[in-house]
Amino acid sequence: MKIIEVIVNKQYHDTIKVIAEHHQVDDVWFGAEDEDERINARLLVTPGNRQAVLDELQEAFQTSTGARILILPVETTLSSNKTSEEKEKTSGSSSTISREEIFSQVKKGAQLDQNFFILVVFSSIVAGIGLLENNIAVIIGAMVIAPLLGPNIAFALGSSLGEKKLMWQSLKAIASGIILAVLVAIIIGFIWPLDVETQEVLMRTEANYAGTAIALASGAAAALSLVTGVSGVLIGVMVAVALMPPAVTIGLMLSTGNMPLALGATLLLAVNIVCINLSAKLVFLIKGIQPRTWLEARKAKQSQKLYLIIWLILLTTLASIIYIRHNTF
Repeated sequence: MKIIEVIVNKQYHDTIKVIAEHHQVDDVWFGAEDEDERINARLLVTPGNRQAVLDELQEAFQTSTGARILILPVETTLSSNKTSEEKEKTSGSSSTISREEIFSQVKKGAQLDQNFFILVVFSSIVAGIGLLENNIAVIIGAMVIAPLLGPNIAFALGSSLGEKKLMWQSLKAIASGIILAVLVAIIIGFIWPLDVETQEVLMRTEANYAGTAIALASGAAAALSLVTGVSGVLIGVMVAVALMPPAVTIGLMLSTGNMPLALGATLLLAVNIVCINLSAKLVFLIKGIQPRTWLEARKAKQSQKLYLIIWLILLTTLASIIYIRHNTF
């Protein structure tokens, strides 16, 4: 359960009560009026009706200036109301967090700021050393940092909601992160005295159908963990579908002039990116993650078909390339 806190002009007092009664929220209470004639209302909602309550509140306040809606976490509720407890248990079995909460979480992972670049550099260094030292534990450490996973999930969500700004921001983060990782790896490859063709490096230069299936499942798991609020699953996803090791391998191979292996690592990275976006988008679609208004939802639905077709074409093309490489080499 969570609390939806509303700060709005006092004229909306009755509107809030009507919305609370309409959606049968567990509890609603009001604070005192402030000097700006605004009131503070709090609604205790279950996961089952949270999105509907948020949508109706936003619809009611869209012409109100200064209105603010906050979503506050609730660790535990103690109540003598058995009906309330039963509702929470029922909705908790298939609970999802609201569209706004998902958007807020995902948007942070696509921010192209100083912290993002620092994480990419650190992750590239850790992955590069792990690959060259043939140390899987160190490589897993780079996987867990996973700065490239957030922008990919953000792009899938942006295309589901029709948020072009988020999509463009995500694409810039993905491209910038990959380019920076490759450049850092090239520098490491030039100064590292060891042979770059270790077992761990060679494993990241070959894409196969098993890896494609893992990437698809991992992308779906990442999206599902966001929708259901089970964020702990993301750690496993970061390790299962690694984006940094292939990107770093591209740089290491380029530093030695080994173009065939560099192309193999590029193919693996491309497969992982396409699979993550495709499966995450399908999960968002199945879970009904869409814009609030009918017009926005209609526009987003039209673009969703186009993006799904594009991702499917890309995946089919990459699968064909994998088949040709395996049968040729």
